[in-house]
Amino acid sequence: MNKDLIENLGDNHISSSTETPLTPNAFDKSDDEKIENIQYHFAKIMEELGLDLTDDSLSGTPYRFAKMYVKELFYGLNPKNKPKLSVFENKYQYKKMLIEQNITIDSSCEHHFLPITGHAHIAYIPKGKVIGLSKINRLVDYYAHRPQVQERLSLQILKDLQGILNTKDVMVMITAKHLCVSSRGIKDKDSFTTTMEYDGEFNKTKVRAEFFSALKQGDQL
Repeated sequence: MNKDLIENLGDNHISSSTETPLTPNAFDKSDDEKIENIQYHFAKIMEELGLDLTDDSLSGTPYRFAKMYVKELFYGLNPKNKPKLSVFENKYQYKKMLIEQNITIDSSCEHHFLPITGHAHIAYIPKGKVIGLSKINRLVDYYAHRPQVQERLSLQILKDLQGILNTKDVMVMITAKHLCVSSRGIKDKDSFTTTMEYDGEFNKTKVRAEFFSALKQGDQL
């Protein structure tokens, strides 16, 4: 792949799949093995940059970096870390829209490994099942903590909730700032990106309008 094409793919945020691209042996190694390997290679990167790894402040950076990547920033890559999503029978027959608003997005762009930060707003219309409110937050956090493209993140959350709740009536809206836009390339500090994915009842303009109206009211709290 030539360098111009590589840059264009990154700047255009092109995603190749709804699923996060993973190799078949992605989890053959333990977390400790991955940390050890990443630590070694990141030390080499620092050395190439001319940094002195004998300095007290820098000597532990390769390990801190590796642990951060495996245990914190990208813990969502491993399906073993997926939260258990408890659903309950909708015994009280609640049939109106339910919205979980301003869920923190703390992710990373897969093209430059720079932060994506913002908020997700999730809505669904219950049928036979309802889900604990905090479980929606945990699901968003799980999918966010992997190298991402915002469009894919929106779809992954939507499809998972549809499957868990056994309904198409789900809407996902994400508004986020991308440091790959604000700190490199065009270096636009003020722009942000909004993505929306929805299905079922949310295909109706009236239902989406109700969703947007509720978001505005929630912003006043």
